[in-house]
Amino acid sequence: MSRIKTDICIIGAGSGGLSVAAGAAQMGADVVLLEGHKMGGDCLNYGCVPSKSLIAAGKRAHAMAHTGDLGIAPVDPDVDFAAAKDHVDRVIATIAPVDSQERFESLGVKVIRAFGTFISPTEVQAGDTVIEARRFVVASGSSPLVPPIDGIDGVTVHTNETIFDLRERPEHLIIIGGGPIGMEMAQAHVRLGCKVTVIEGSTPLNKDDPDLTAVVLAQLKSEGIEILEQAEAERISGEGDRITVHTAKGDVTGSHLLMAVGRRVNVGDLALDKANVKWSKQGVEVGRDLRSVSNRRVYAVGDAAGGLQFTHVAGYHAGVVIRSILFGLPSKQRTDHIPWVTYTDPELAQVGLTEAQARETHGDKLEVVRFHYDENDRAIAEGKTTGFIKVMVVRGKPVGASIVGAMAGELIGMWAMAIANEMKMSAIANTVLPYPTVSEINKRAAGAYFSPRLFESSLVKRVVGFVQRVIP
Repeated sequence: MSRIKTDICIIGAGSGGLSVAAGAAQMGADVVLLEGHKMGGDCLNYGCVPSKSLIAAGKRAHAMAHTGDLGIAPVDPDVDFAAAKDHVDRVIATIAPVDSQERFESLGVKVIRAFGTFISPTEVQAGDTVIEARRFVVASGSSPLVPPIDGIDGVTVHTNETIFDLRERPEHLIIIGGGPIGMEMAQAHVRLGCKVTVIEGSTPLNKDDPDLTAVVLAQLKSEGIEILEQAEAERISGEGDRITVHTAKGDVTGSHLLMAVGRRVNVGDLALDKANVKWSKQGVEVGRDLRSVSNRRVYAVGDAAGGLQFTHVAGYHAGVVIRSILFGLPSKQRTDHIPWVTYTDPELAQVGLTEAQARETHGDKLEVVRFHYDENDRAIAEGKTTGFIKVMVVRGKPVGASIVGAMAGELIGMWAMAIANEMKMSAIANTVLPYPTVSEINKRAAGAYFSPRLFESSLVKRVVGFVQRVIP
């Protein structure tokens, strides 16, 4: 058994762990990084990267068959499902060197390819190595949740960790779970020639504004996706190569089953009790500084911190803990400025409060402004006029923004910046944007906030009238 003493020991080489390791090592800290599986974690290997790659293939196929009124004749795409998966593999391989062991070793990080478990409040064991560290960062991420539905052990169940390995196109893909992952995969697969049924126990995309989700769901249904709402999967059975999901609203039989009902945090196997670290199935119990409430040597980032489960949140958490660990500065996380995107077509994006949340929080102080894609010149030119933006404003500052439509994930960035920096609507309205761009939707939404104040104000009209009469 060998021993290592270090400044920082990081458990997990996903987005959060890699960000901490890169930043800390380059700023002079001695860093040990533990990873028992794949460098890059879920996002690179099973999540964001492969899913968006498959979505891109599906979008290209859909565009060929749905050219709109642009003078281009539609054609039936010849989809090579295995070749689409080759595209997914190429994208992962292209990005992988950025997250590789070799790169991080070149930055001065000691990388140990083994799972780590605590053996004391100051020590972690990984393989045949014991690491003693001044600070630990738990960045162990999460794994797909497979609930114990009756009969599930008798059939093949795919998750995001296996679905991208399929080389033959599923004839009929059944997806249990109508959240972002389920809906993204439903649209990607139906566009690549699969029949798709989504089974959701409550309401699909229920964490987003229902005004916006209605637009997405209408599009998904128009593409042939069958969506069973309020339909709990009660039992699963299989016969030959057929899988049947039994619900109170009827049975659904298909060729493949994808489970997309959520994630479980990977903290149960870390022996956190031996480190006096309080934890639950939601993750490590941390304060706003992301520090363990019971062992000040231990921090948690990303999914392991028990909050929003997004790759960009893990990266943001890395910055929070780096300021604390390396510089001893008070540093706390916040969540009001965290955006998220569902990469369906149209896209669905959110930052800050939804309208319902804002009304509950701010009451009569809330103003809601809207602007529709069909009033944006670039969207009209592109034939992408489905969608709208909704901005929640309190005392001249945005407290939330919701967007559904083409490139919503790109547009939401301006509102994330505004909320993060407590900017006023005037900052958006005063920004000069190139014409014609879809980003003008943001500026026009800000203009919609000021329009009644300028054009419907009797005081403004009196002032303008006075100036015209008096000033030569």
